[in-house]
Amino acid sequence: MGFLDDLKNAFAGNKKNKKDIDLMPVLPAEIYQEGVLKLQDVIAPSALQITPKNLSLGDKMARTFFVISYPRFLTTGWFSPIINLDKMFDIAIHVHPLDTTEVLRKFQKRVAEIESQIMIRESKGLVRDPKLDTAYADIEYLRDRLQQAQEKLFDVGLYITIYGDTREEIDKIETEIRSILEARLIYLKPALFQQEQGLNSVLPLANDQLKVLSKLNSDPLSSIFPFVSFDLTSDRGILYGINRHNSSLVLFDRFSLENYNSVVFAKSGAGKSYMMKLEILRSLMFDADIIIIDPEREYEYLAETTGGRYFNITLSSEHHINPFDLPIPREDENPADVLRSNIINLVGLFRIMLGGLTPEEDSIIDKAITETYALKDIHGDSDFTNIEPPLLSDFELVLSGMEGSESLVQRLTKYTKGTWSGFMNKPTNVDMNKRLIVFSVRDMEDELKPVAMYIIMHHVWNMVRKTLKKRILVVDEAWWMMKSDDTASFLYGIAKRGRKYYLGLATITQDVADFLGSKYGKAMLTNSSIQILLRQSPVSINLIQETFKLSDEEKYLLLESDVGEGIFFAGLKHVAIKVIASYTEDQIITSDPSQILAIKKAKQEQLKALEQEGGGAIEV
Repeated sequence: MGFLDDLKNAFAGNKKNKKDIDLMPVLPAEIYQEGVLKLQDVIAPSALQITPKNLSLGDKMARTFFVISYPRFLTTGWFSPIINLDKMFDIAIHVHPLDTTEVLRKFQKRVAEIESQIMIRESKGLVRDPKLDTAYADIEYLRDRLQQAQEKLFDVGLYITIYGDTREEIDKIETEIRSILEARLIYLKPALFQQEQGLNSVLPLANDQLKVLSKLNSDPLSSIFPFVSFDLTSDRGILYGINRHNSSLVLFDRFSLENYNSVVFAKSGAGKSYMMKLEILRSLMFDADIIIIDPEREYEYLAETTGGRYFNITLSSEHHINPFDLPIPREDENPADVLRSNIINLVGLFRIMLGGLTPEEDSIIDKAITETYALKDIHGDSDFTNIEPPLLSDFELVLSGMEGSESLVQRLTKYTKGTWSGFMNKPTNVDMNKRLIVFSVRDMEDELKPVAMYIIMHHVWNMVRKTLKKRILVVDEAWWMMKSDDTASFLYGIAKRGRKYYLGLATITQDVADFLGSKYGKAMLTNSSIQILLRQSPVSINLIQETFKLSDEEKYLLLESDVGEGIFFAGLKHVAIKVIASYTEDQIITSDPSQILAIKKAKQEQLKALEQEGGGAIEV
């Protein structure tokens, strides 16, 4: 026997080796291990007290319940109000499968007993007992399902442990849970004199010490499954809001889906622009460039705050866009195809500008556009890098020399020489070298808004095709684009082809009927991986319900939602969402007039205070 063995034996009580201990003042490994702090020491409560009805864990009190009775039918999601309670509690569901053969044998015996009772009552001339008839029908139905392997039977124990700081708090939580469950004919009992076993049964140890079990087949057991709402939390993306069902984060990346498009439907004042501005602000932090078509001048302050560029497009605007501009073809594109595509888009533009074209006029316009480009020596094999594109007045000159174009020239004059000539009959001078670009058309005449939006979209599309970069194109009040088949068709074309150029199209509208009434609107909806429904008006809710296949509960949710609340669809999943913003974000993106006035007033007071401190005027 070695020295270390002698040492161990000495500490184990072996007296004959005590003299060796006296000679060795070295602490053994056993004594060291006794002083090591273990995980149990860290997580264990400071004290534990067990009473018949409660269990005290340090400063917290706990009480465990078990379910003793279920109704004849359990509806899907009946347990979700308990799961989503904003309280501290643990739930354990213990499922013990039963042998089907043994169950069928017991059912056969039980059926014989019930049949015997029914026959005895009939022989005595007694009125039939509905309880016996119902029991007989249920058992026979379940026997058939078990025999065909369509169902299985389980012993199920459902235990709930609630926590609180005081007995009064525990009693209040108990009352709330009881009221929710008893309204569904589900009854609880506290684990009297078994609180220790109850706590052990709820801990994640798969140790059922209570053994209070109810027999459930597969269908009602599946209704207890706790995860009743979808979770749209991904590993990357931006925060859209909070899942109203389970308070999880709706965190998503539109560029991770099969296409990058989105649609937002909401009534006026429901928070659709607020939500979009929040997404824009957060997308900028993830290296996405944003281009916005703004019909109501709602994005000006956002552009100023983020260092973007804001263009106010009007009839007398200093900013101009030439519709005859040509994009520079990429390496995988044929210049002839680019020119042909541009000519087709210009024909669509003139169809809007001139109030429609007959087939003959359509042919004349197409030929005139081709000859206008040829006038500037632009052909299918030209180098588009250093060319000077023609202007609308050049097109008018060519058109006036063509037979049968008198009516077209007369209608075109107001765009080249009249009051509407300032916007589109000049070379493009719009510089889009910022990460956030806003085009506002609020001050444009209503008659010209679809034309202006089409020209802007065409210019943006040319820029998008020029360089491959992650971008989001936001079209607010998109119903303006749905008024004409040509503008709607062009918008739909961007939705279909945008993915090729790393572009996500976000359309926002409050006029749901006009949008969905267009064949292109419905097609855009099917080509959008993200769909967001905020509060709806009673007039359009039935159309929304039919289009999105909403349940009645979801329909009423949209009618009763507060500002910034609704339903978020991503792919095949959808959840109820609440949009949230930080204080700083809210100050940047708010559209509430009273809040905007308060912000302006605070800035004026701040400037006045700085001016008084500096002793002079401050230039801002």
